[in-house]
Amino acid sequence: QVQLVESGGGLVQPGGSLRLSCVVSGRTFSLYGVGWFRQAPGKEREFVGTTTWVGGNTYYADSVKGRFTISRDNAKSTVYLHMNNLKPEDTAIYYCAARGRSAPDVTSTAHYDYWGQGAQVSVSS
Repeated sequence: QVQLVESGGGLVQPGGSLRLSCVVSGRTFSLYGVGWFRQAPGKEREFVGTTTWVGGNTYYADSVKGRFTISRDNAKSTVYLHMNNLKPEDTAIYYCAARGRSAPDVTSTAHYDYWGQGAQVSVSS
């Protein structure tokens, strides 16, 4: 089993920055990658970005490319989502998720086996 716990959410003004953390515990040796998703009220959960657990290869949704960056600290078993130039439309609950295998579509929630509890990010003036 793998457990994920997010932290770092909050309220920020448009143009501001936040960093989310996702601490991964349990059978981390079995992980292939960790992804970030978000869900706004009344909308489906959508892909934000992902990184491989080994090698740190990243891939981002077009909506956040150039503004969001994923990094990881394997010694701390932590994956970070650095969010810059935040916009009101970035308001959502952000989830980290882990997958234990390579996936044909890393943007699909169906390929992720473990999920965190979510962290609220609100962007408003």
